[in-house]
Amino acid sequence: MKKLYLYNTASRSKELFEPVNDPVGMYCCGPTVYNYAHIGNLRTYVFEDVLKRTLLALGYKVKHVMNITDVGHLTSDEDTGEDKMEKGALREGKSVWDIANIFTEKFKENISDLNILNPDIWPKATDHISQMIRLVQELENRGFTYRTSDGIYFDTSKFPSYCDFAHLDPNSLRAGERVDMGEKRFVTDFALWKFSPTDSKRQMEWDSPWGVGFPGWHIECSAMSMEYLPQPIDIHCGGSDHIRVHHSNEIAQSEAATGKKFVKYWLHGEFLVLDKGKMAKSGGGFITLDSVKDAKIPPLAYRMFCFTAHYRSPLSFSWEGLRASAHSLSNLYQAISSIPSSDKPVSQQEVDSVLGDFFEAVCDDLNMPRAMAAFWSVLKDEKIDPAVKSECVKRADQILALGLTEVPKENVINLSLSSETPAEKQNLPSEYPSDLVQRIGERLRARASRDYKTADLIRDELTNLGITIKDLPDGGVECSSSKSTRKVVIKR
Repeated sequence: MKKLYLYNTASRSKELFEPVNDPVGMYCCGPTVYNYAHIGNLRTYVFEDVLKRTLLALGYKVKHVMNITDVGHLTSDEDTGEDKMEKGALREGKSVWDIANIFTEKFKENISDLNILNPDIWPKATDHISQMIRLVQELENRGFTYRTSDGIYFDTSKFPSYCDFAHLDPNSLRAGERVDMGEKRFVTDFALWKFSPTDSKRQMEWDSPWGVGFPGWHIECSAMSMEYLPQPIDIHCGGSDHIRVHHSNEIAQSEAATGKKFVKYWLHGEFLVLDKGKMAKSGGGFITLDSVKDAKIPPLAYRMFCFTAHYRSPLSFSWEGLRASAHSLSNLYQAISSIPSSDKPVSQQEVDSVLGDFFEAVCDDLNMPRAMAAFWSVLKDEKIDPAVKSECVKRADQILALGLTEVPKENVINLSLSSETPAEKQNLPSEYPSDLVQRIGERLRARASRDYKTADLIRDELTNLGITIKDLPDGGVECSSSKSTRKVVIKR
């Protein structure tokens, strides 16, 4: 097995990956489902997907858990402000439960569009309230909590190593004149359980030994991760904005409750930046994956765009840069489609040898810019046997997940339908008459405008005519006819 080196935030250094558990336990902080995920959020999930796919490609078994935060995440990570879920429900004029379901399904649609593998377990915070209460009780029994008028808090002064993970200076954390700590004893103390307001009723609240209320955001991840993964958890991932507060709090409460090391390897992805500032929902100017689709850019072009920078480096977003990635993806498909087909047997040793530089880059802390350069070198090398090259594409796409194994090969007629070049003006084979191709074009336009009902009706109509439709990652379609061995690939 190849050696994998990962940058561990806890040690601030690259370390050889040596998991404790089999399967490898991998926990990823999931979305707070009060709004659409923006593409900055999705960059983190792409990086985590590359990590998971790399582990699988190297032969590890992985147990992947990603939570859904559907309660308790306040507008400030420091336990102040409105509950994001309640705020989202008010904005949309729906119940909190409806909001959670709507944006959970939209998030799952987004990650499917980006070829991100689903986690093995999707725990929802609202399904694990009893586990959270038990964890707070354990902390209470061990003397790590205190009560205020608005909740139960974790006393960070009782956890001496609290500042270590984020490399905080304890002296700089003293409350000054401008810091309103309320009843907190220390500025880094955080809520484990918040009491519901006495003058109003929340949509989400539960009975507890301390009174009616709801869990603090940080306790949710500890309770759910420890419910499904043994400690120490091998890998815990998230965005770099989680280091300072959320993950420091997770470590404190988890290790205080169990006396065990919580996580062995911490990995964090950097921000997607827009005009030199991170993309965030709070600013209101965030970009969703639907915005990318509306611009007629395939979602996998955004996955390709994420590979243009190391996951630990900020990535500047621009529409020009994204369109350049879409063009690169199209060139990649074209290069792969031109590889001659071959039935020649190929050994795994041959493939691994040719992809040596590719895997060396991937195993060096997921260096995807270098990995993509190495992969392009393989595709351009005319000395490599076509059969070997085709197997290299399959092997590399286990990690890249750019739909490279779906790229059509030889015996394919490529068409591009537009107002300037309609079907009747193109040289079409007899098994694909112009009226049939025009109908396929209508389905493409229906899909592009999200008229899925019409698209499905046309698909059924074509199926009855012996035409099988396969949608391609770049927004086009591959058509097979029962009357011919030839295929037609049609682009919008």
